Amino acid sequence: MALGIYIQVPFCQTKCTYCNFHTGVVSRDRYEPYANAVCSEIEAAGNGRLKSDAVGESGGGSAVKLIVDTIYFGGGTPSLLAPGALARILDALHANFRMVDEGEREVTLEADPETITAEKAAAWHEAGFNRISLGAQSFDDRELMAAGRMHRRADIYTAVETLRRAEIANISMDLIAGLPHQTWESWESSVDELLALRPEHVSIYMLEIDEGSRLGKESLSGGWRYSAGAIPSDDAMAEFYESACARLAEAGYEHYEISNWALPGFRSRHNLKYWRREPYFGFGAGAHSFDVQMRWANVHDSARYVACIEQGTSTREQVEALTTEQALDEELFLGLRQLEGIDFTHIERAYGSNGQRARIEAVRERINALREQGLVEFDGNRLRLAPDRLTVSNEVFEALLE
Repeated sequence: MALGIYIQVPFCQTKCTYCNFHTGVVSRDRYEPYANAVCSEIEAAGNGRLKSDAVGESGGGSAVKLIVDTIYFGGGTPSLLAPGALARILDALHANFRMVDEGEREVTLEADPETITAEKAAAWHEAGFNRISLGAQSFDDRELMAAGRMHRRADIYTAVETLRRAEIANISMDLIAGLPHQTWESWESSVDELLALRPEHVSIYMLEIDEGSRLGKESLSGGWRYSAGAIPSDDAMAEFYESACARLAEAGYEHYEISNWALPGFRSRHNLKYWRREPYFGFGAGAHSFDVQMRWANVHDSARYVACIEQGTSTREQVEALTTEQALDEELFLGLRQLEGIDFTHIERAYGSNGQRARIEAVRERINALREQGLVEFDGNRLRLAPDRLTVSNEVFEALLE
C-alpha cells in the first residue's frame, strides 16, 4: 500500500461566497514564509517517517514508512504560490520520502484559471507537476460573478490552452450544480462547454447550504445578499446533477465516485486513497493525516502554523486513535461513495471478529430496509448505492449509520 502526500495552501485572492473551507485572503508577503514552514515540517518528518507527535507526552505515536506515489497540492489556491516555492516543496518531499519512479507518480496542483500563465505552466511541468485540477465551477459569467469568482468564461479556455501547450496531459475540471442564477439552460451550456474541452477528469459538486459559508448562512436566514434568493431549488440541483451523469457517460467518462468522473486511466489516484482508507500524510495549516490507525490534523490558522514551525513547537491541533466502531463506520460511508461499492464479505470478515458482530447484524437490518426502499443494492457480495439515488446519498449514510 503506497502513501499519498497532501500539501495544504490556505490562501485565496478572494473568498468565494459558497466557500466553507479554512482559507483566507492575506498579504502576498506571507506566501514565502508559509512555503518555508511547509518545507521545514516535511524535513522534520524525516526520511519518510511521520509521527502523530501530539500524543508524544504519553510515549505513544504511530509511524509508517511507505513509498509515495501521489502528491496533491490543494487549498485555497496553491497556484498563487511562486513556481519556485512550489518546486522547493516538491524538492523537500523528494529529499525526505521514498518516491516511485517519475512516470508512475501522480502530482496534482489545484489552480484557478485566472492565475495560470505560460511561464507558470512551463515551470510547473518542469518541477514535476503532471496533473492540474482547474476550478472552473461554471462557464456562465453571471454565475461566476455572483459566486465571487475572479475568473470569467474566457479565462477557462485560455487556461486549458496554456496548460496543453505546457504538455500537461492530465487536466481535471470542476463544476458546481446549484450556483445562484443557475438555470437549466445555463447548466446544460456549461456541461456542453466542458465536454468540448474534454478534460481527462471531471468533478461535479452540488452546492452545500450550511452555516460555514456566507452564502449558506444568508440563505438559511432567508436573506438576499450574495444572490441567496437566486439559488436553484433542491429538485433543480438534483436534475442538473442527473443530467450531467447521463451526458458524461455518453461522452465516455467513467463515473467512479459520487462527485467524480474520469476518462479511462485517469481516475484521481490520490483521492481514491481517502475513499479506500489508505494512508496519507498532510503538511501545512489545516492539513490532515491518516496512518490507518490514527488521524491527526494541523492547526488551521496559517500564521499560527508558521509560528509553531519557527518556534519548534507541535503543529498538531487534534489527534484521534480510531476505535474499531469508527473504522467500521468509515469503511461503510467512504466505501459507498464509490460507484463500485464495498465488498460486504470483507466487512463481515474484518469486523466480525473484532467485537462488532452485533453491530454488523444491525447494519444488515438497515441495509435490508434501504434495499426495500430502492436506495441500495447488492451486486453479488458488493453493496452499493442504487445508481438512480445518488443525489440522496447523505440521507442513506445517515440511515445506515444511525
